[in-house]
Amino acid sequence: MRFELIPIIDKMVELYEQPRTFERFEEYLNTLQGGIKGHLALPISGFNPMAKAHLLDKLAELKKLEAELVIERALKDLNNSHLQTHSDKNFKVLINLSDDLQGGWTNRFASDYDSRFRINGLFSRHFCTPIFWSSESYTQQLIVERTLEYVFRTIYWLTKPRPMTLKEHLAQEVFVASHLKSKNNYKQGEFGDLEAFYESHQDTENYHVIFNFFYGDSASESLAFPTYGVVEKITGYDYSKQLAASK
Repeated sequence: MRFELIPIIDKMVELYEQPRTFERFEEYLNTLQGGIKGHLALPISGFNPMAKAHLLDKLAELKKLEAELVIERALKDLNNSHLQTHSDKNFKVLINLSDDLQGGWTNRFASDYDSRFRINGLFSRHFCTPIFWSSESYTQQLIVERTLEYVFRTIYWLTKPRPMTLKEHLAQEVFVASHLKSKNNYKQGEFGDLEAFYESHQDTENYHVIFNFFYGDSASESLAFPTYGVVEKITGYDYSKQLAASK
């Protein structure tokens, strides 16, 4: 299998340079659907079609860092590495820039969850869409790590079904953290409460419980979800890195 970048930054700059009118929205839909209603030609749904000028600034930051060139190099290294599978599937990688600053319809936590765990439609169409956020400060290292994070999720889905239980969600993120060699700066014993929470709920398919495990109480509160006492300092993503590091 291979991963190939589809450049999108220049196309989105052209779109955002247009006035925020219905014509811009129509062009966005045409780019997304390729002129065929219900079709997915380019997976740009993470972009806000009516974004304000600050998104142009963030795209300029990515362009200045040569984001797409950096990603192409990282994918080339991955394609040539020992991580190759024997699958004949080839995937198109296309970055998305989501607006969590002034995008009224974007909840970062819910969107982030969906981009990690609800990728059925993208996977079946052989797309991989790393998400970047308008509130972030970008570096070339972040760009590479974020892209590979999403690529490894795609690789995981080649042999695993969509995660349903908390245990299956965690297994996916441990796989990703293992291949990224994610840093683990936590001490033994700091995960006591979270580990107990996991042991009690690992077989649940309750979305609110799973969401809370990975994002914490404040994120759950922002969506009016129930809370279960998970603090943001140490969440399920941190726990996945801890488990990956201990392998």
